[in-house]
Amino acid sequence: MFLPRSQRPATWASKVALALAFSLAFSGGLAGCGASDTSSLDVAVVDDGPDPVAPDTRLAPARQMLRAATAEGLVAFDAAGRVIPALADRWIVTDDGQSYIFRLREGTWPGGDPLTAESARRAIRSALRNLGDTPLSRDLDGIDEVRAMAGRVVEIRLNRPMPYLLQLLAQPELGLDHDGEGAGPMAMTRSGDVAVLTRIEPSRLGLPAIQDWNERTRRVRLHPLAGPAAVEAFNAGKVDLVLGGRIQDFVETRSVGILRGTIQLDPVVGLFGLQVMAGATAKDGFLSLAANREALAMAIDRPALIAPFGVGGWVPTTRIVTPSLDGDLGTIGERWGEQPLEQRRALAGARVRAWRPAEGAPGPVRLRIWLPQGGGSRPLLDRLVADFGTIGVGLERVPDLSDADLALVDDVARYPRAAWFLNRLSCQQAKARPRTLCSPEADDRVAEAAKAATPAERAALLTEGEAELTAANVFIPFGTPIRWSLVRGSVDGFATNPWGWHPLMPLSWLPK
Repeated sequence: MFLPRSQRPATWASKVALALAFSLAFSGGLAGCGASDTSSLDVAVVDDGPDPVAPDTRLAPARQMLRAATAEGLVAFDAAGRVIPALADRWIVTDDGQSYIFRLREGTWPGGDPLTAESARRAIRSALRNLGDTPLSRDLDGIDEVRAMAGRVVEIRLNRPMPYLLQLLAQPELGLDHDGEGAGPMAMTRSGDVAVLTRIEPSRLGLPAIQDWNERTRRVRLHPLAGPAAVEAFNAGKVDLVLGGRIQDFVETRSVGILRGTIQLDPVVGLFGLQVMAGATAKDGFLSLAANREALAMAIDRPALIAPFGVGGWVPTTRIVTPSLDGDLGTIGERWGEQPLEQRRALAGARVRAWRPAEGAPGPVRLRIWLPQGGGSRPLLDRLVADFGTIGVGLERVPDLSDADLALVDDVARYPRAAWFLNRLSCQQAKARPRTLCSPEADDRVAEAAKAATPAERAALLTEGEAELTAANVFIPFGTPIRWSLVRGSVDGFATNPWGWHPLMPLSWLPK
């Protein structure tokens, strides 16, 4: 039986090309914004452009939000991170978990063409092709075929069960286009450097009109800003919501008073740590040996690393895959058991002192690290300098990623399973610039897991893959990523969630 249709207006979007083409640079001019104007809600998103360490084509934060707002897919996320109907108003999953059958809503595409199974099939296939050679493409490699069935029914056939498929189909990159236009749920115009998003009245899609539509909805004005500017705008009352905050800008929130708003932390999982760059392992360099890379991981005092930020509830880990996720067999524990930090550092320091280059006289070990711009990177650097110094390794910060031996990775998982972590650190992705170190053996286990006959066998192979990746010491984990927002008490349509994803659509309803 099909799942019931959600009670929400139907949607469409303005041209996605317009949404993705406009400049996201902010040059001031927030005058006139504020909570007193109930016709619009002003939202700042922390946006410094695409993450230079990410090996995929994920859009910069503001463009991600615009893509999701103006080009929805079969399904979408609500404010709480739950999957809800979008172009598909209901769906079923077969008992073997290898077929998802979606029934499309009645109506049309933005240009007036009917929304049919065949037009949706073409749009889905196009979106999948556009992923190219990215981690998200690898996450979706279980899709075997997309079929147009009778009328408005589309089937996605899988070559293996993918319990997280709906979460992936709700990603912005899986938003669907038709003749260059997105499928909603909002239309975008530009006001200077600000994106103005408006809900589309349902009758424009050939759907029943909703009474008092204009009195029930409001515009959302999206301001892409650097972290300090976003916090400053919030403190000045020029925006009521700041989204997308990361660790490097968390120190800016110290200026936010209790009466101005609330700091909200999303309960996300993902990768937060240091990636070893492939260039650092060339020839006879210190990082060419897995044991030396492990020495760096052993030296880090993880709780002390985050202590300067005062983040309550942060969970440190020495594992690559966040512990206790669905499918975690529990056979991989924290590294080095009950070994005290000082004992670990003593062992790591002995490795540093014993290391000799193949040619030339030994000298002090000095490494270069890349960290993102932002005030929070300074305390991170200071702690890492102190930690590595305890084992005789010097550390300096470099502005150019291509010159770095180590680089900070800070990425939220798109779905809470081991496969995401292993795909994100795979050799397939290491081929992309910047080139990073990887483990072919771990990739082999992931490939075998994709062909596993049972969920138990798949989980066992992914556990082996994590063990291979851990032994290679290509990534030095710190713990869970940190994602924060500033939310004024008057804001409706916002909720913390496991994906750190906050859609604009729920914010466009006027509070009752």
